Amino acid sequence: MKDHKPRKIIVAVAPTGKKIEPPSVNPLAPEDVANQVIACGKAGAGMVHLHVRDKQGEQTEDLSDFSTTLDLIRQSSDIIIQGSTGGLTDLTQEQRCVALNDPRVEAASLNMGSINFGEDVYINRLPDIRYWAGRMQETRVAPELEIFAAGMLPTYMKLVEEGVLKPPYSIGFCLGVRWAFPANPETLFFLKTLLPEKDVPWGVIHAGMHDFSLMATAIGMGASVVRVGFEDSSFFAPGKAAQTNAELVERIVSLIHQMGYEVATCDEAREMLEIGK
Repeated sequence: MKDHKPRKIIVAVAPTGKKIEPPSVNPLAPEDVANQVIACGKAGAGMVHLHVRDKQGEQTEDLSDFSTTLDLIRQSSDIIIQGSTGGLTDLTQEQRCVALNDPRVEAASLNMGSINFGEDVYINRLPDIRYWAGRMQETRVAPELEIFAAGMLPTYMKLVEEGVLKPPYSIGFCLGVRWAFPANPETLFFLKTLLPEKDVPWGVIHAGMHDFSLMATAIGMGASVVRVGFEDSSFFAPGKAAQTNAELVERIVSLIHQMGYEVATCDEAREMLEIGK
């Protein structure tokens, strides 16, 4: 009988949310964010997604608290640092990608277009996307291309054709945002059939998650990355919220193991995403 090596899954965590209620403890201050991220790394997370925020959790162009957070994380963890160029904000295009100015940022989210986002509009114009992609190339940061709508897949391929996007990059399917893709298996199957490049790592972000069923579906379909954390949801089962982000990581790690897969270490995650190449 042939030996089969279990597939590796990267666990990402986005630790800071909005309107998080007890028993969940939302980390805002650099010390609190760092402590939860370090705990998540010990629980099995290989990557952390961080916005540049102030101590109230609001996005800002001031790197002070962000860099302090990274200082504290790096004292105890080698988790991949993924910065954000997104968020519903009035910041300019330059201010939205200020995380790229910290050399410890190894990956970054890159949204592939604009959508209705609840009662608001999430604006990501093509000239801005080209600018952020260019900044990522300059800083040798690996993009995660965030897909909120089907039209964003041909958009990303157009940018590849233009040479604006160059490997390595990965794909993040963002489901559950009102009024974009619904978070269900049908959407996930549909999106996977549309993937123009079959060898590009892809993963799932489930906004408003109430349980891990869609994550399990994604893992079974070949996802390389699954994301948990209070930015998306504090719930792991209907009516059951985690107190900390580390609890969510522990539970998704347990699910991955029960499905017969293994969790990627930080170095394995870097290799899978070709970070640093």
